[in-house]
Amino acid sequence: MTDAALSADLPLDEARNEAQGLTDRIIGARDAYYGRDAEIVDDATYDGWMRRLEELERLYPELQTQDSPTLSVGAATSTLFAPVEHAERMLSLDNVFSLDELRDWCAKAQGAAGRSVRWLTELKIDGLAISLRYENGVLTSAATRGDGRVGEDVTVNALRVAGIPQRLSGTGHPPLVEVRGEVFIPVAAFEELNALQARLRQRVYEDSRARGADDERARRSADRRFPAFANPRNAASGGLRQQLDKKDGLELEAGEARVASLRLFVHGIGAWQNPPVASQSEIYALLAEWGLPTSPYFRTTEAIDGVIDFVAHYGEHRHDVEHEIDGIVVKVDELALHDELGATSRAPRWAIAYKYPPEQVNTKLLDIVVSVGRTGRATPFAVMAPARVAGSVVRQATLHNQDVVRVKGVLIGDTVVLRKAGDVIPEVLGPVVELRDGTEREFVMPKDCPECGSPLAPAKEGDVDLRCPNTRSCPAQVRGRVEHIGSRGALDIEALGEVTAAALTQPTVPEVPPLPTEAGLFELTLDQLVPIEVVVRDAETGEMKVDEKTGDLVRRAPFRRNPSAAEKKEGLTGPQPSAQAITLIDELEKAKTKDLWRFLVALSIRHVGPVAARALAQWFGSLAAIRAASRDELAAVEGVGGIIADALIDWFEVDWHREIVERWEAAGARLATPGHPGPGAATVEGGVLEGLTVVATGSLEGYSREGAQEAIIKAGGKAASSVSKKTDFVAAGPGAGSKLAKAEELGVRIIDAAQFKLLVEQGPAALEALAPDAG
Repeated sequence: MTDAALSADLPLDEARNEAQGLTDRIIGARDAYYGRDAEIVDDATYDGWMRRLEELERLYPELQTQDSPTLSVGAATSTLFAPVEHAERMLSLDNVFSLDELRDWCAKAQGAAGRSVRWLTELKIDGLAISLRYENGVLTSAATRGDGRVGEDVTVNALRVAGIPQRLSGTGHPPLVEVRGEVFIPVAAFEELNALQARLRQRVYEDSRARGADDERARRSADRRFPAFANPRNAASGGLRQQLDKKDGLELEAGEARVASLRLFVHGIGAWQNPPVASQSEIYALLAEWGLPTSPYFRTTEAIDGVIDFVAHYGEHRHDVEHEIDGIVVKVDELALHDELGATSRAPRWAIAYKYPPEQVNTKLLDIVVSVGRTGRATPFAVMAPARVAGSVVRQATLHNQDVVRVKGVLIGDTVVLRKAGDVIPEVLGPVVELRDGTEREFVMPKDCPECGSPLAPAKEGDVDLRCPNTRSCPAQVRGRVEHIGSRGALDIEALGEVTAAALTQPTVPEVPPLPTEAGLFELTLDQLVPIEVVVRDAETGEMKVDEKTGDLVRRAPFRRNPSAAEKKEGLTGPQPSAQAITLIDELEKAKTKDLWRFLVALSIRHVGPVAARALAQWFGSLAAIRAASRDELAAVEGVGGIIADALIDWFEVDWHREIVERWEAAGARLATPGHPGPGAATVEGGVLEGLTVVATGSLEGYSREGAQEAIIKAGGKAASSVSKKTDFVAAGPGAGSKLAKAEELGVRIIDAAQFKLLVEQGPAALEALAPDAG
């Protein structure tokens, strides 16, 4: 809401009440975060409260008291630690949330400076601020931010943090210098820490049961002593601020592991009389010479566009960094300008934090339901109050299996921390334990399949996942397999999605579905489709919709329409096929001539994904040849191996699996590659990439993942899934990640999307003809 809108719509009394409510919530959240290492509200909500309070105080200045959260930093120190007064205040940072706001801030700072500005950009680490006080090169204290003036003494634990030296390297150290930095837990170490918590939780549970405690009491005791950490930031804060001398036994083991996981990057200075450098970037170089760990993720630039480029780059690659980040810090590099620009009561005017859209929010866990997929695996799903995270609204997230639910420590009814990293599947990180009110309940994994009633069981001894053994007839599995057939990675039939799959396998009319299994898919006719009726389900909850007036279930006929007026004049009176029905039949006909590897994927053979399917199709040339091959012959194909070979043999031993192949082939599906000479022909002979191995990774403009692999194969090359010394080229786009790093390490030639297009169309010689700096 703008100031103008506030002025028109909000009387002073209402503004005062709202400001007081916001102040109470912000202070409560700060006290929980800084005082108890608990995050009772997510960053996005907290930032929204602060911005709203700032707007109110800007419109009505009389509402801004001296102790307003907009004028203060952090929270008061707790009584558990000795106070440490900072020689120079530890300020916070003001935030901007859009690139336009960032450009405006940069322009304003440059205008205030009255001359051109060099910018330093660096990652905003999602951790705990710390101030290290060195006197003549010796560490005398380490303190948290506290309220900006007085922090908490955490020196004992800080001395155990990797990278914090007790004595600085080199000579010529100042009598007093405060080094400011951020303590964090790397993502990999955080995962190991939660795994340890899970092991200790299980030990406590087993000990409690052995002493006679019932299951629920034992679980709650274990969860209380060793809860799963919701995020690395809270785990780091609590790790640095814990009192190990008051712990023993398992708690001491967990506490020591938590401290051992801590790391530090320094990012500035506090008190320091006359530093012998002129810029922030030179400070970093000097701190590194002293043996302090500086972040490798910073850059200086003369142009505002360079700042924007840095923000954009790490917006795409924020998960390639070893630690969590929530934004970018932009600083004026020249130290003299720091003094000229000055600071407000809580933040410097020479630095700003650009905050990325939130990837982590809090929401309510409404229920945990179990879904059965095409492989029969029974998977618990979190059903949550809708929450916007990383640019989209999330309502569900997989919890994988009952053990994961237990490890995460979530109860139905909890407020949970939800994360969605870019386009990655949403993940529930853990509960906000402080917000429990006693109404929460534990999730209990069902013993029977929720769709067909068959007893759930592991596929083999030792498996954690439970599966429905009714593979042929379980409605959920049949529906899932039919939907999978239409997916992009299989036969790519646009008209065959989730709703169509449900209509074909679980209609209310007719009583016997057109597809009891996928065997009859290519035999479908319009006459079979027109009578189908299905129950309409809510898109958010999956529950069947009920007509409010009649109380009956709402049904629809997706493949049926009434004849038009013109058709009635021509004598047509009965129900007619809908456009959707006609499209489905047409696309099924087209799908019959798709590549062999797509049919292999469509059959839902365990472990046979696109990579293995391509390798098999290239080598054998037909499904008949694959079926006739021995285990050794199958396993010998590069990219296949023994596990996939066994899965293929096991699949073909099932009679109703063989029926699928036979009926598809009888219906006209082409289960062989035309012109293929037979087993042993692994690549396209004579192609421009014959004898070459290419890895495609990341987003290559103009190609899907499967399209890039197909282009390599059609050019006669080998489309490999991993980088090795035998790799000739790595085509890398945004999001390339570890494969790009491996290519750089091995010295494999790396090309972009445009060069990849030249490579697959014209061969390596076309790249050599480019300018030397093009590759």
